[in-house]
Amino acid sequence: MSGSEDSVDAARALRRSARRISGTLHTFRPLLDTDWSEAMRPELAWLSGTLAREHAYAARLERLLLALHRLSGSAAFPTPSAGPAPRAQTSPDRGNLTVGAAKAGALLDRQLTLARTRAHSAALQALGSSRFHAVADSVAVLASEVPLTPAAATADPRPFAAAADERLCDAVSALPLVTAGHPYNAEALIHGLSPDTAPHPQDAPWHQVRLLLRLHRYAREALYGEEDTALPERGRELGGARVDVRLRSAGQALNRHRDAAEAAAAASSAARTPRIAPATAYALGVLHADQRHEVEAARFAFQQSWQKEAVGTP
Repeated sequence: MSGSEDSVDAARALRRSARRISGTLHTFRPLLDTDWSEAMRPELAWLSGTLAREHAYAARLERLLLALHRLSGSAAFPTPSAGPAPRAQTSPDRGNLTVGAAKAGALLDRQLTLARTRAHSAALQALGSSRFHAVADSVAVLASEVPLTPAAATADPRPFAAAADERLCDAVSALPLVTAGHPYNAEALIHGLSPDTAPHPQDAPWHQVRLLLRLHRYAREALYGEEDTALPERGRELGGARVDVRLRSAGQALNRHRDAAEAAAAASSAARTPRIAPATAYALGVLHADQRHEVEAARFAFQQSWQKEAVGTP
């Protein structure tokens, strides 16, 4: 078990490092050798994406199964009772959900476990490939020699970080934060009733803000040498810069948004499986709606977080 946990931790650390380096190269690319930077970024994205899939499928399955247990009224880990339990009064809707929940869970388990197994095989193949070793060699060179442009030695990197912040603020300003100010957005749930398999139309701008927020954090780390996880709740000065306490809570809300949106898509995809029982399809439909409500709750949490002001000294 310890060896397995160590492997998971190592893969997570490698994935995060690749993502962080790629994001930093993106923000400060005018200071870097163009050919080298443009060649490295896709390779780092390939590595981080390949390593992320197995964990994503496992987390998605766990999330959906826990939600099914919660919605159907069954316990994920039942405990023995000392005596006969009183007969529960179950509503017809809850009863219908309970009937289909077990089969819905089994269907999700088959589909997502298969996807996870394939992702695991792809990750092992990637880590043993010459492509991975070429990326590792290129990253190792960064410890001693960063391929900068001739002008980089005298250039101020802060405007590039400020541009990342501006892109983030512009993207946030385009979000429907007034709608997100309400815990439930019925308009966002209508798409889930459609047979259209395209991604939810409201999700893309929020996913983009999540990526831009990450780039903003990485830019701050590059300038001030602090990871966002080290920021205290009330903030402090970093090298004379204004600390934005919104970063942690807003980032967490957007992560929950992404997880719920992808879980809802998985439930919707499973519900389209041919020849499944009506009770199973019903349970998956309820599960999809539940996860879309979680999406709206995450948007509401982000809206609340973003209303806070940055603290510190200008």
